[in-house]
Amino acid sequence: MQIVQFYRGDPNAPKPTRGAHLGANAVITCRDRILLEKRWDCGAWGLPGGGVKAHETEEEAMIRELYEELGLRVRPQSLKRLKVYGEPGRIAAYRDGSVWRMVVVAFGLELEAEPALTISRESRQVAFFTREEARALDIVITHRDIVEDWFLNR
Repeated sequence: MQIVQFYRGDPNAPKPTRGAHLGANAVITCRDRILLEKRWDCGAWGLPGGGVKAHETEEEAMIRELYEELGLRVRPQSLKRLKVYGEPGRIAAYRDGSVWRMVVVAFGLELEAEPALTISRESRQVAFFTREEARALDIVITHRDIVEDWFLNR
């Protein structure tokens, strides 16, 4: 059952009913492959991460989300702030009627070896993918350009 629909630059997207929502997502890589999670809320693949709470910095939120979603403990100095994706057309429309404009802070994390990962209740599956494999996946539209940017800037 789909809980959320994502839009990016779509003139037919619903208008936000709430203020901008700040999120942090991780581009986690290992040997030129990127880690993606199959999301439970929409069935598409996306980057690990989530919302920044009022008392957190983006970096603190990223560290918390990586532990909650993957069981992965990271040190702050291992994260690299890549880019803020905040154009107005990034929209998340939820089944309850709330519609959010999304601002995503992307962080990079390069791993030397694949860690043992857990799958949280927010995910159905997690896996590393090459660029060609990732291009064949149904990736959440609000993450697709972040994934492509990483592959282009390698």
